[in-house]
Amino acid sequence: MVPQAVRLLQASLASQWRRRTKLHPMAKGALTYAVMWPTGSIIQQTLEGRKPSDYDWARALRFSLFGALYVAPSLYGWVRLTSAMWPHTNLRTGIVKAITEQLSYGPFACVSFFMGMSLLEFKTFSQAVDETKEKALPTYKVGVCIWPFLQTINFSLVPEHNRVVFVSICSLMWTIFLAYMKTRHEEEEQQQPVVNP
Repeated sequence: MVPQAVRLLQASLASQWRRRTKLHPMAKGALTYAVMWPTGSIIQQTLEGRKPSDYDWARALRFSLFGALYVAPSLYGWVRLTSAMWPHTNLRTGIVKAITEQLSYGPFACVSFFMGMSLLEFKTFSQAVDETKEKALPTYKVGVCIWPFLQTINFSLVPEHNRVVFVSICSLMWTIFLAYMKTRHEEEEQQQPVVNP
């Protein structure tokens, strides 16, 4: 009796979840990025050699906030815009869409990532601008080499019902890279000994 009640409850909750996420895809995206972005930060910290007791949980929280409150809404708007511009997908439109994304959304995303994350660290506006000038272009150059290829595959070869899964896996890997780029020089500066004049 109890297992049947549990299955009914699970089925009811799953049905409500599907109905609500279909009605509110923004909420689904925000929740996904609220989990995926700090996961990328934690994986990157693990690759740095940190142990769970040494993780920078404030950094992971910043990634969660930025992913949920900024990345998800901006990507949602971008996807809606591109779907309206190119309602049908094939190899040709997949390539056009991928190139357009890299020329328009890519630079915007890189600049807003470094500015937003720096401001979430309570850096001054001029410090945020300096960090963005230093890191956005190298990050964008890597993105130009990766994302058009991945998005062309996504828009032209991956079945529509699997596109979210495909791009989510790619986005997690990209978030790990962004976390690396964000902390690249900060880690080097912390390891350098202070020399007194």
